[in-house]
Amino acid sequence: MRHEAEVRAASRGGDYGRVIELVRKDRRMTQTQLGQALGLSQPAVSRLEKRGTGTYQTSVLAAAAAHLDITPDLVGLSRARPRPRARDDDDMHRRALLGGAVAAAAAPALAALPTAPAEGAASGQAAALRLSTAAYRRLDASTPSQDLEDVVQAHLRLIQTTARNAGEEQRTRLAAVGSEAASLAGWLAWDMGNHGSARARYGAAVNAARSAGDPLLTAYQVGSLAQFEAHAGNGVEALNLAGRARRALGGRAPAVADAWLSGIEALGHAAAGDRRSADKALTRSRTAAEALSGQQAPPPWPWVFSYTVEKVAAHRVTCGAWLGLPDWALSDDVEALATGHAKQRALLLLDIAAGQLAAGRIEGAFALATRALEAGLHYRSGRIVERARAVRRSLALSSPPRVVRDFDERLHGVYL
Repeated sequence: MRHEAEVRAASRGGDYGRVIELVRKDRRMTQTQLGQALGLSQPAVSRLEKRGTGTYQTSVLAAAAAHLDITPDLVGLSRARPRPRARDDDDMHRRALLGGAVAAAAAPALAALPTAPAEGAASGQAAALRLSTAAYRRLDASTPSQDLEDVVQAHLRLIQTTARNAGEEQRTRLAAVGSEAASLAGWLAWDMGNHGSARARYGAAVNAARSAGDPLLTAYQVGSLAQFEAHAGNGVEALNLAGRARRALGGRAPAVADAWLSGIEALGHAAAGDRRSADKALTRSRTAAEALSGQQAPPPWPWVFSYTVEKVAAHRVTCGAWLGLPDWALSDDVEALATGHAKQRALLLLDIAAGQLAAGRIEGAFALATRALEAGLHYRSGRIVERARAVRRSLALSSPPRVVRDFDERLHGVYL
């Protein structure tokens, strides 16, 4: 190391930002490149390097040490207890905290990866980047999308930078990884209520999947865009996209693809107001899902989650809510379908509330809608809040009951 003496002197003095700066320069790395690896902006890296003997986040130091390939003791991790976070850099702390959480979530799987030979370096890179995407996807269950967006965008930039510096074969493999990350970015934009960005990112996911030359991934991403369009009320577009997804699969579709795409087609028909076609698609989806339920194998990549009869039932609730059919949206055990993470539960509760309203059950509908709205506000989800507003608009009363007035008061003035 060219600056070894200076590095050790800075380490002894507790100036860990200077240690990071010196080693970064030795590695011929820019602040932007280091920031992309750590999930930080270039100005945040600059502030980190100039912090002197001030307060540091241990998760940032650990990530920097790992990326720069230096021992943790050079940044004080082996002899310093965790310090309280600085109050003057909340944005940097949030990014660092999420980056640390991703590192912790991905660590067991990363440790299980075999050491790749030189010619397999690209495969190892792709696997590590895919693990990070999966970790961010898990964090989505308990983290506001607004907090995840920046780090996922930084993750996407890192994938793009890695692909630009890779060979042709490596670039193809990394295109698939980038497609998965772009799809996650689309999901986050959708949750925040930014439909323009969601379409752009889902479109980027489709293009990257095509660049990877993978029909299965292409079909999955086109189907994901179809699902988005159905929920946006564009039924015809959703059905056209679902048809494109099926054509991309050709005759090599796994069973889960048929079950999943049939469910999306049901949503498309419901968005277009076609009850009969929606019912037929739901029947096909349920039949395929029942066949899947007897299989013990995990869903094939890129279907990360199993597609079950419960998910078909949840789609039926959503279709019933859109079509104004309370018998589709209501049953004694319908709330048991509200599984998954809190954001997904809130959206299904709002669909059930719409069914309650269609049946004339105002008190029950707004009790559920209030629960869903609280989750939407907690996670700052624009999608949940806008769906709550749509449920409220469906009721027109000159003198609403107290539960509706309380809901209105909670909803009034909410801007995400």
